[in-house]
Amino acid sequence: MNPDRDGIAEAVKRVVIAERGLALQPSELSDDEPLGGETLRISSMRLLGIFTRLEDELDSPLPDDLFAGRSYETVRDLVDLAVEGAEGSPAR
Repeated sequence: MNPDRDGIAEAVKRVVIAERGLALQPSELSDDEPLGGETLRISSMRLLGIFTRLEDELDSPLPDDLFAGRSYETVRDLVDLAVEGAEGSPAR
């Protein structure tokens, strides 16, 4: 596991929480939390905002090829994307 994964996961959770305006701490948001579920209710348009904020938060662009053929169902999917973007290689 990438040693920075925990830090990246926390940053992703901060961005998701901020985007939704929730009163949660990153530690309260499970990696398995569904993006479209009752708590987060993230639409496809909001997901685009999250991607933009992630690039700013991580000070790292997310290459377009990371998005091809992928779906984002859980917070973990966003963490994986951010890890891949930071490493420049697949997190799987």
